[in-house]
Amino acid sequence: MLAEDETDLLLFPPLRAGWSLRGQPKEVRLSGRNARRVVFGAMNLVSGHRLFLVRERQKAVDYQAFLRLVHDRYRGWHVALLQDEDSSHTAASSAALASTFDIEIIPLPKRSPKLNPMDTLWGQGKDIISANKQYATIDDQVERFIGYLAGLTNGEALGTAGIYSGRFWLQEALCNHFCGPA
Repeated sequence: MLAEDETDLLLFPPLRAGWSLRGQPKEVRLSGRNARRVVFGAMNLVSGHRLFLVRERQKAVDYQAFLRLVHDRYRGWHVALLQDEDSSHTAASSAALASTFDIEIIPLPKRSPKLNPMDTLWGQGKDIISANKQYATIDDQVERFIGYLAGLTNGEALGTAGIYSGRFWLQEALCNHFCGPA
């Protein structure tokens, strides 16, 4: 079972902290155009192995490129993909491609990003790599972001995503499926 999600990286940094006099707005100087990249990612909820694909947009064709990557890396395996119901996921052409690749889609409930373990992984990566820093180019930021997330050990990634928590909502289902009878 893989948890899949996307995140946007923007050249202009998310500001997490700043100082100014009380009651005085802080001026934030920005220059250039706000470039954007979309990072598609999936994490194996048992092994912690991760896949990433960077695209300029988040359209059905971009999601389908990610499905091809999943299919190539997990060829011969039954893959279940836990994901939200973004329009790029639910497009008829995306559903048809997933079916062709025998990838089972497990939709998350609407408006529940916290159920997706990738959401926590994205947040930590953005806090450490992206917050309060502007890189020379969006590609520099993407390279550092993916380098950080790929550099985590599989165990660190699973821990960061909350899989090892006694309260992880899929823990019992994963154990029943992969651990076998007690």
